[in-house]
Amino acid sequence: MIRRTLLAAALCAALPLAAHAQAKSTRIVVSFPPGGPVDFVARVLAEQLGKELGHMVIVDNKAGANGAIGAGEVMRSKADGSTLWITSVGAAAINASLYEKLPYDTLRDFTPVSVVVNNVELLVVNPADPARDAAEFVANARKSRNPVTMASSGIGSIPHLAMEQLKDSTKVDLLHVPYKGAAPAITDVMGGQVSGFFGDVPGLITFVRSGKLKPIGIASTRRHPALPEVKTLAEQGIANVDTNNWYALFAPAKTPATTVTALNDAVRRALSEPGVKAKLMDVGAEPAPSTPAELAALVKRDMDKWGKLIQDKKIKAE
Repeated sequence: MIRRTLLAAALCAALPLAAHAQAKSTRIVVSFPPGGPVDFVARVLAEQLGKELGHMVIVDNKAGANGAIGAGEVMRSKADGSTLWITSVGAAAINASLYEKLPYDTLRDFTPVSVVVNNVELLVVNPADPARDAAEFVANARKSRNPVTMASSGIGSIPHLAMEQLKDSTKVDLLHVPYKGAAPAITDVMGGQVSGFFGDVPGLITFVRSGKLKPIGIASTRRHPALPEVKTLAEQGIANVDTNNWYALFAPAKTPATTVTALNDAVRRALSEPGVKAKLMDVGAEPAPSTPAELAALVKRDMDKWGKLIQDKKIKAE
């Protein structure tokens, strides 16, 4: 009788703890609207990450102000690992050089958790363009009487900065045509209104596979596994055009190191799961888990790299 009473008491005491564990969740704040590449990656990761953490992981879209809204949401959250920020290189490492005043500081206000995926830039043209590769595209641009038009997803975006690298490397006359996002830029390349576009592989691969866009070069040190037939720009004699619009996870500043380590371990396991890897690779996003220290070094390196280019070109966000 005493044993049954003690057991019942122990079970009752455990119920609130179990209920708390079930109620616990992690929120991944996405700095972009639903349906885009970052949102897709976040949702693929969230499903498996929830299994690794043993509780629900939800995706919360906080788009706007070039990532500042999402950043602010995470900055104001508790530093306990329950809220994470997934963003691309732009908001994390480029905005600081584009804007005179930014309401957040990546190095001060966030704790790196892990890189999630790498996204190199792919140079595409209209299928009717006579260039078979980037080398021919550049050669034709040199012969053109007028500047060759290159679309971007906005001033200071990775597609814009890749185009600036191409100009510096080849000395060809390229006319930058900024759009408000990648979708209208891609539409106008397909429609023949502009000549070329650098874009993330995940955002272009569907159009490439359907024949609506022609890939002519990869802005990376190696070929992309989803497009192995596309040569790198370096292979074509075009040096120093090397981009990576990586996506990464950050936690609020002062998140305990033990919590960051646990999150990092869970992210690594999630990205190693074969089903997750297959879903990401199918759209051209390369899983690339890192240590927190590696992500911190990457942020600093890209801040310096893109900051110098932005300063040299006197690029300012509108």
